[in-house]
Amino acid sequence: MVASRAIGSLSRFTASRTFRCTGYICRNFTGSSALRTRTHVNYRVKGDVAVVRINSPNSKVNTLNKELQSEFVEVMNEIWASDQIRSAVLISSKPGCFIAGADINMLGACKTADEVRQLSQEGQRMFEKLEKSTKPIVAAINGSCFGGGLELAIACQYRVATKDKKTVLGVPEVLLGILPGAGGTQRLPSMVGLPAAFDMMLTGRNIRADRAKKMGLVDQLVDPLGPGLKPPEERTIEYLEEVAVTFAKGLADKKISPKRDKGLVEKLTSYAMSIPFVRQQVYKKVEEQVQKQTKGLYPAPLKIIDVVKTGIEQGKDAGYLSESQKFGELAMTRESKALMGLYHGQVTCKKNKFGTPQKEVKHLAVLGAGLMGAGIAQVSVDKGLKTILKDATLTGLGRGQQQVLKGLNDKVKKKTLTSFERDFIFSNLTGQLDYQGFEKADMVIEAVFEDLSLKHRVLKEVEAVIPAHCVFASNTSALPINEIAAVSKRPEKVIGMHYFSPVDKMQLLEIITTEKTSKDTTASAVAMGLKQGKVIIVVKDGPGFYTTRCLAPMMSEVIRILQEGVDPKKLDSLTTGFGFPVGAATLVDEVGVDVAKHVAEDLGKAFGERFGGGSLELLKQMVSKGFLGRKSGKGFYIYQEGVKNKSLNSDMDNILESLKVPPKPDVSSDEDVQYRLVTRFVNEAALCLQEGILATPTEGDIGAVFGLGFPPCLGGPFRFVDLYGAQKVVDRLRKYEAAYGNQFTPCQLLIDHANSSTKKFYQ
Repeated sequence: MVASRAIGSLSRFTASRTFRCTGYICRNFTGSSALRTRTHVNYRVKGDVAVVRINSPNSKVNTLNKELQSEFVEVMNEIWASDQIRSAVLISSKPGCFIAGADINMLGACKTADEVRQLSQEGQRMFEKLEKSTKPIVAAINGSCFGGGLELAIACQYRVATKDKKTVLGVPEVLLGILPGAGGTQRLPSMVGLPAAFDMMLTGRNIRADRAKKMGLVDQLVDPLGPGLKPPEERTIEYLEEVAVTFAKGLADKKISPKRDKGLVEKLTSYAMSIPFVRQQVYKKVEEQVQKQTKGLYPAPLKIIDVVKTGIEQGKDAGYLSESQKFGELAMTRESKALMGLYHGQVTCKKNKFGTPQKEVKHLAVLGAGLMGAGIAQVSVDKGLKTILKDATLTGLGRGQQQVLKGLNDKVKKKTLTSFERDFIFSNLTGQLDYQGFEKADMVIEAVFEDLSLKHRVLKEVEAVIPAHCVFASNTSALPINEIAAVSKRPEKVIGMHYFSPVDKMQLLEIITTEKTSKDTTASAVAMGLKQGKVIIVVKDGPGFYTTRCLAPMMSEVIRILQEGVDPKKLDSLTTGFGFPVGAATLVDEVGVDVAKHVAEDLGKAFGERFGGGSLELLKQMVSKGFLGRKSGKGFYIYQEGVKNKSLNSDMDNILESLKVPPKPDVSSDEDVQYRLVTRFVNEAALCLQEGILATPTEGDIGAVFGLGFPPCLGGPFRFVDLYGAQKVVDRLRKYEAAYGNQFTPCQLLIDHANSSTKKFYQ
């Protein structure tokens, strides 16, 4: 519920362009006395309704920072003091965002739990005044309404929202390792019921406007308007405002009741929740689910349950006090600092630091319609790009096109697309067996099999037909880009774009540059990745780049641990128990045993004994018997269509027995097994930064978590070193080095950090 959603869920905080109030609405308003002095919040009066506009300057989104809060309190006090104003509407001037949440930089600036607790209590007091307002307040919601933004909205007497895809509500604080700290834990259960409130707070999931209306989170919906004399977004906001003003007047005149009629199911649920025994069973069941899914690695979910329970069982005052105290405690935890670091890293990696490319990519061509090629095509046509998908065979091409169509059909089933939108998107895809149309391509992404001679042949064929400005990108997980570019007539236009499988679900894109790759080529590749919705790291060329290079030594250690007699199921349990979303043995099956063997051989040649560990013979024997992992139905486990619980492949017993090695007792405890895997990963990541493969620790952490499943609760290898302690990491490596040799020799960068208590990857 939490660990699995912590990867990649934070991108929802982004929004779209800034909107400036224009037209007849402004002309019909009376201005506020302090209109010119405020920068975040202003209001104008229409009749006897104050329309409060929220608009953080120089930002795509509104966040509840100190300046906005201060001005909001000032404005509301003026409204409450005015005899001419009988009600108010709160609305954002930004079309894609109501309020995206509190400014988490305020939490980062706090040094103690007490400082954070005070922030929480300030928010609680502010929203309590809204809740108890004698003048009805209507929240007019268009776009993202998250965290503190939703807490503000549910403190109002009424909520009107646009029935638009961009309008989503939620409390994602759990994904940052904290809890709703401005009264949300107390108001949500009474508004939507205990089960629904727990679901929202413990998963951080997005709630669409139509679903919010059914839940009771929103009182009325407004359909968005199409284009007219003004853009659709502008017309929709004007219409939303008119409707909200009408409801505000109706509430003030007592013609509309703020109380919603509940349906039969809601009434029965409310009655059931009024019975103490039933409530205790709900608490118990939810706690069991949280423990099972988080394995106790994330403290926030259990604190949320505790705070909600306190409010219901001991009263609201006790609940608010508990909320602020737990909010302060959680903000100081390692887990929260790790998750907030990932959020900041994600924001950084969604920007193009290489500038705007000289030519925008409007026509894309993808070579190879296999799993990766079709996935790349899907995330491209999905964003409106005209895309050619080329394959060598009709069978392969048909399979690739069906994969794209299936991905779009899945969205129709989930109601995130209509069938008309699916057909329109799919029409952007052209499948073919030749190079027709490549003369118009702005970028070609090659996703053929990992064979250097094949990639060379394809590159030469492509360069014979593409225009001079066209970028050639290779989707490879390990082959050095400079070797691929060796046959190119224009190596400055060649770059690596390493996608992760499945492409439509994995957020990371690793871009690889050579010494000859031009800045404009890099800018173009990053711009393409951002358009496809990816989180991007840019690394230097080298064997395995960054992600594969970090994964390979850990996988080698996995093989050694299995050879030492640790059962695959136990190894999976130990790795997921440390925070990895997928067990280590399962990961080999998911990657593909043949792929793991191929990478291990290539990187073994490049790095020698340092990348050793388990015997490569284990992977070779598995490949020879056809045990390729999930794709062949057998690996360490047996995979059957429609069967969720996989069983161990008993045919592996003889292979493991024939290659068994005696374990070393001093380094074979459960904890040692976990740290042998993690320290090899961390050491290689640090070496990549030391050698300049990585530009920053931030990109290293984002790549590890979003591409390889490094535990989000640890924040990535570099954040882990800072929080766990560089000296402890080096001590662990030295311990394992004594047993296994130079595969665990700590790199100089880690040693430097261990020798200086002031050295941190993040200051």
